[in-house]
Amino acid sequence: MLNECLNEHIEVAKKMQSLIPLVKKAGRLCLEALKSGRKILICGNGGSAADAQHIAAELTGRFKKERQALPAIALTVDTSALTAIGNDYGFDRVFSRQAEAYAKEGDVLIAISTSGNSQNVINAIDSAKNLGVKVVTLTGKSGGKMKDMGDVNIVIPSNSTPRIQEMHIMAGHMICAVVDEGF
Repeated sequence: MLNECLNEHIEVAKKMQSLIPLVKKAGRLCLEALKSGRKILICGNGGSAADAQHIAAELTGRFKKERQALPAIALTVDTSALTAIGNDYGFDRVFSRQAEAYAKEGDVLIAISTSGNSQNVINAIDSAKNLGVKVVTLTGKSGGKMKDMGDVNIVIPSNSTPRIQEMHIMAGHMICAVVDEGF
């Protein structure tokens, strides 16, 4: 079973080669925003929420090299905001309401959903786009409703949620590498 998991991971990782141009484009969008004094906002649910926090931490702390702290916010971490917005507006608005509060034109939203169908993430994309924010989507499977919603759409070629999540963090690390290179 464990060999099967590893072999499946390797097969999906090999397919990432074809996505490098998209990941590079996403990294450049983020780099351009950060160089212009803008910020990166990131959202997702469950494992994708953990990925959002991980990517934000790589940018505000450091990825591989010493550089200035960069503004990145995971919209998944403020439990008071999440529960108040969820209670008052519904769970479908927990990220869009925060995007409305924090996002400004020129920022970038990284929207993560393994299925591409998470309504709260889709709503965040809509709110961000209305504010002039660039959007990077990270999905899997068929890309779901999100497959064409971003300025850059990265669809991991797998139907396995664990493998999709593994490649999302790989794509996140690659985006951080592009940013690091620019600073």
